[in-house]
Amino acid sequence: MTVDVDPNSQADIQPLVARALAEDIGSGDLTAALIAEDRQATASVVARSATVLCGSPWFDETFHQLDAQTAVRWLSSEGSVVEAGQCVCTLTGSARALLSGERTGLNFLQTLSGTAAMARRYAQAVVHLESTILDTRKTIPGLRLAQKHAVRVGGASNHRIGLFDAVLIKENHIAAAGSIEAAVTRASEHVSPGTMIEIEVETLAELEDALRTSATRIMLDNFDLDAMRDAVERRNALAPHIELEASGGITFENVRAIAETGVDVISVGAMTKDLAAADFSMRFD
Repeated sequence: MTVDVDPNSQADIQPLVARALAEDIGSGDLTAALIAEDRQATASVVARSATVLCGSPWFDETFHQLDAQTAVRWLSSEGSVVEAGQCVCTLTGSARALLSGERTGLNFLQTLSGTAAMARRYAQAVVHLESTILDTRKTIPGLRLAQKHAVRVGGASNHRIGLFDAVLIKENHIAAAGSIEAAVTRASEHVSPGTMIEIEVETLAELEDALRTSATRIMLDNFDLDAMRDAVERRNALAPHIELEASGGITFENVRAIAETGVDVISVGAMTKDLAAADFSMRFD
């Protein structure tokens, strides 16, 4: 499986890696300096736990920034499932560069692979159903584009990137605007055509109000299963063109039942904030 990095993530890789290396190396790697400057080495990266491989572009950039001559040979592709004990890549280049970049490169690999593995687990939980699993803005600061890439690698999809590319009207926005209708109307007047306008509702009464607006999508905040089924029936009768999103309290245990209610999308913050990092190690040959 090969997954391309989208242009937004690609543009973010170089400065993100540079910041990570500066954070770790600072004024210089005191320990790597013990190794002769002209010493060449070969190393292997092995998965210590089963996971979905993700983060190879960030890993590559780490070592290329330290030494452009470093050669990384991937034995598994981005998005592939790897097993514990499996060698995923080999590196050849300056021993100092390999030693200095080891932790930073593995940090990207373990975090993004852990994210992709979580996304894959949620996506597989609703396989053959119509609902799509979406991520949220609950990402590690500085790693949003990278984690959103990992979510796609795992087989789930992306919600908005941030506050700038879609409208999401919540309780406080509604209170400030005066009503659901007023909030959506103001949003429609403010944003460019085609921009998603989503409104969060907490009750079926609020849902009825939202269905009479020009909203693109309605978020059902912490609705139970019966209320979700009722919401889908009302949406189908009043405004079948408006998407319904389930949000709040989504777990592996209940996500399939939620999808079976007929909601269009399910947003899961746990994919990016509650991930368990994959385990990789790098060993010199």
